[in-house]
Amino acid sequence: MANTYTQIYIQIVFAVKGRQNLISKENREELHKFITGIISHRNQKLFAVFAMPDHVHILVSMSPTVSISDLVRDIKAGSSKFINDKKWTNGQFNWQEGYGAFSYSKSSVDSVVKYILNQEEHHKKKTFREEYLDFMEKFEIEYDPKYLFDWVED
Repeated sequence: MANTYTQIYIQIVFAVKGRQNLISKENREELHKFITGIISHRNQKLFAVFAMPDHVHILVSMSPTVSISDLVRDIKAGSSKFINDKKWTNGQFNWQEGYGAFSYSKSSVDSVVKYILNQEEHHKKKTFREEYLDFMEKFEIEYDPKYLFDWVED
């Protein structure tokens, strides 16, 4: 779109179905590269991606030509097929339905990138459930707990 200028920074968070710990450290970098390729192919700018064993954080700068839901759909569908084709898990790998998408200002980008890349250290102190509920509170998002995720005990 000519003469259209935007600056839209979105952190996307989604979980492995059943919150199972299925993403191994050995496969993390390859998964990051694959997700990076999907985002790049959709002409979006990736700032950070980090996969924990049971969930993923991504920070992107979004173009208005792609909806967040379409981008997340493509990332989840492509990466789950990739994981299944690689046979990284016993049985079928799936992402859980839904995702979180949280917007940031340009001045917050560096701190959000650091936060995402520091996930391993962060989760020594806080579970994914606690982290996700903190996002919901921080961004003042109304939600019905029964529709958040299928939580397993942390």
